[in-house]
Parts: sequence; C-alpha cells; structure tokens
Amino acid sequence: MNFYERYLSGEDGISVYSDIYNLKEEAFSDKYFNDIESVLTETFNRVAFNLEIIFSELNNINYAFKTNPQYNSERPLLKPLSNTDSLLVKLDDATKDFGQVPYSLRLFYKIVGACNFGWDYESRPELLWERADPIQIDSLDDLVDSVSYDDWREYLIEIIEDDDSQSPYLELAPDYLHKDDISGGEAYSIQLTKERSIDSLFLNERNETTFINYLRICMENCGFSRITDPVYKNEYQDFFARVKPQLKKI
Repeated sequence: MNFYERYLSGEDGISVYSDIYNLKEEAFSDKYFNDIESVLTETFNRVAFNLEIIFSELNNINYAFKTNPQYNSERPLLKPLSNTDSLLVKLDDATKDFGQVPYSLRLFYKIVGACNFGWDYESRPELLWERADPIQIDSLDDLVDSVSYDDWREYLIEIIEDDDSQSPYLELAPDYLHKDDISGGEAYSIQLTKERSIDSLFLNERNETTFINYLRICMENCGFSRITDPVYKNEYQDFFARVKPQLKKI
C-alpha cells in the first residue's frame, strides 16, 4: 500500500509520518509527492473537524474564550483566509534568507486556518484547568505581519550568530505558562529548514517532536496537551468522555 492507503486503513499515523519524514527532500519527488499530499490533506481535514468538535463542547461548558478579539490570532477558530496564497508568498519572501517554511504549516493555513483555545483570564481570572496548555496556532496574517519588520530579522540574525546550533524559526504560540498569564519560557515555534521539508520540529515544547506530531498530541488530549499532568489535578475526565469518542485520529 502507498502512504495514503496505509493512513486510510487505520495504520498508526505516527508510523506513516515517520516514513514520510525520513524521505526528507525526496518526499517532493514525482514518485511520492501526490501520495504524501493526500495524506497531509486528510490529516488537516481531520484536525479542522476535531477543532470544531472541541470548540463546540467547550462552549457547552461555558469555557472562557477571548471576548472581543482585536487580532485574528485571538479568535478561538479562524477559517482559512481568502488571501492565504498571497500571504504565503509574503511569508516566503520574508523568510527566504533564513530557510524554507515546512509544507505542513502551509497546508495547515490552507485547510485549517488558525486556532486559539486559550483561557480569557481577563474576563475570568480563575482557570478551569491549570497548566493545561490549550492549543494555539497564530493566524497567517498576524504571522506575516510579525516577520515583516526589520526588528524581527535583526533579532533572528543576532540569535543565530550567538549560537551556531540555533535553527531559524517562526513563533506560532506562547508557551504553556504564558497561556496561564504567568511569565514563562520561549514561544512555541516551527523550525525553518535549509531544504524543502514536509514537516519540521516544533521547538520549545516539551514533547520535542514535529509540528504534525504536536497536533496529534493535542488531538489525543482533546485540545490540551498538558491537561493530564497529575501535578495539577485537573478534573477533565467528564470532558474527555464526551469529546474523545467524537474525534478523528490523525
């Protein structure tokens, strides 16, 4: 079976994506690319479906989403923007001296859009779940805006010059502490790669994995990658019991 057939048959997405990831730039060859694109398209359609389910169920329990958002990245769910293609061109232009934007992020913006399940602590200071790390991926327009300034470019150059091992990256979300309105660590970021890549590392997040695997972990945990941490005694079981059976595996 090809990758898409394996994926649809119910084979563990981790093994399918591991084989795809290991192809590196060969994944873009005529031999593999159409097949791999089918897998990614199915994956992100499932992510979009799951986010709608989780969003609906969170609304049912009166979850405190951001009210009166000023930016698209503050919206709980945002469909793909009508100018996504032109914004991706601008993103490529801004990052071309540093590396390639992974194909996974490009398709995320084309199929899913953006999401922010962060708790609105300004309207309701008491969190429902502590250190749960709700999923958040900034919108494409806000991302393009953030990398369009000379300050961003100079900052990234300085970091790379100070540390040869540091990879260039795009910041996509605050870390789990900042999401709880606590001074925390570096933003969750996706690595830019020297060569074209289907996926790349999702940096500064505790699982030390790729972007797609991070999304898989979020879906397995109903949108909250750290919610099961026993240290914080979050009472999430009833929510999981309602939501998880409705979600599609990615």
